[in-house]
Amino acid sequence: MRAISRKTSRLATVGALAGAAVLAVSVPAFAHVTVAAEGAAAKGGYAVVDFKVPNERDNASTTKLEVAFPTDHPLASVMPEPVNGWKVEVTKSKLDKPLEMHGKQISEAVSKVTWTATDGKGILPGYFQKFPVSVGALPQDADQLVFKALQTYSNKEVVRWIEVPQKGQAEPDNPAPTLQLTAAADDAHGAAAQNASAGSKSAESTSTAAAESGSDTTARVLGVVGIVVGAAGVAYGVFAGRRRTAA
Repeated sequence: MRAISRKTSRLATVGALAGAAVLAVSVPAFAHVTVAAEGAAAKGGYAVVDFKVPNERDNASTTKLEVAFPTDHPLASVMPEPVNGWKVEVTKSKLDKPLEMHGKQISEAVSKVTWTATDGKGILPGYFQKFPVSVGALPQDADQLVFKALQTYSNKEVVRWIEVPQKGQAEPDNPAPTLQLTAAADDAHGAAAQNASAGSKSAESTSTAAAESGSDTTARVLGVVGIVVGAAGVAYGVFAGRRRTAA
């Protein structure tokens, strides 16, 4: 009886642990409002970025998104792409220090972009929506840009994605969308030029080696032909001498 009891206890423990493991795996990770570039977001260049907004509620839809653009690194050019079923509003603010763009002084920059659902649906539960924006010129003295966002649901709930992630620390509960910048395009062009130069030199070396190899092969062929011709001449001379002797 004791053996059966112990066995039953072990089975119950294993079953409980297995159930807990399945529950941990099945619980979905919470999605956040994020921003990512379509391709590279190179410093000093232009990029199209997508603000991706998932609906995290089962009983309400997302009807509004407000994105605050960075004031420490203002962007002179911000152009949203039209999204069906959404009205977009671009807000500009005066700059403390004017920006120079294509030789012109820019005294104001976009400080906020707001998308509001117009079809009465917005982003339904279980779905997400992307909001594309063309931005530039990206700063050359920063590695990332932080865009704080407010997500409003149809039940009037507002989720504030405004906490700035810190290096070496755990991700906050409501992280702000953060765009990582890549190296300046000039660096990439320089690397491409170096690679092209290296490829050219390699091709040149290969061509030279092939030419030298071809010349060496030709010399060898001519040498063999000379030996064959010489042997044929000797054989002919011997044959001719024998005919004279026989005559």
